[in-house]
Amino acid sequence: MRCAESLRVQAYFDGELDALSAADVERHSDACSECRAQLEDLKQLRAALRQDLTYARTPPVLRARITRALDQEDTVRRARPNSERRTSWTQRSFWSGALSGIGGTAIAASVAFFFLGPPLTSPLLDDLVNAHVRSLMPDHLIDVVSTDKHTVKPWFSGHTDVSPAVADFPQQGYRLIGGRADYFDHQRAAVVVYQHGSHVVNVFSWAEANAALPRNTTRNGYHLAFWKTGNLVYCAVSDTGWDELLGLVHLLQDLAANDIRE
Repeated sequence: MRCAESLRVQAYFDGELDALSAADVERHSDACSECRAQLEDLKQLRAALRQDLTYARTPPVLRARITRALDQEDTVRRARPNSERRTSWTQRSFWSGALSGIGGTAIAASVAFFFLGPPLTSPLLDDLVNAHVRSLMPDHLIDVVSTDKHTVKPWFSGHTDVSPAVADFPQQGYRLIGGRADYFDHQRAAVVVYQHGSHVVNVFSWAEANAALPRNTTRNGYHLAFWKTGNLVYCAVSDTGWDELLGLVHLLQDLAANDIRE
């Protein structure tokens, strides 16, 4: 008879669980040989598929052109009247859906996986995008709801393995709305959540002393911006435009630099 946790183990492997449930499954797998074997089988299957899957690499120049075109469309859409904006958004939604579909045509699959994203063998990027998408589900975005950094920052000390930079930037258009704990790479990562217009920005942070810092990239329609302060790696993830996302990154970098000087 199969272990009762086998379905949750599959959900854990696919990145579909929240941080607490993921940690619970890991603790269970440590004690359950059947679930450990199931996880190992899933890992081997994924590795075999990625190794045998052939695909054409897109030139970086073309990928950059597509990304710029999407960002420019965002800028034009915001400047149009509401009626035109709705039409533009409908067109954009069509292409976004076509590009990100899992079982779509060969063109959709090629663009989604090769034009807009890095190679398939990027577990860190998979974890970050999955965590961001999972957070957008009902009741998954925030564990501590507050616009006060003096409430959010102390909360992390008892719930995550790191203490990230936390600030509210309402005058610049980035409103602090809370924080939560997430779990990946065997760490309780801290996530500071901001609202920018209609977009949610998740700022992940975790400890990583010597790892190479990933380059900024776009994956499945989400921008990922990386930076490092001391032994903490940060990644801001959102579907907002690059300029808007990097605006928040620069504010947080300045905040960390001021804290170090003080």
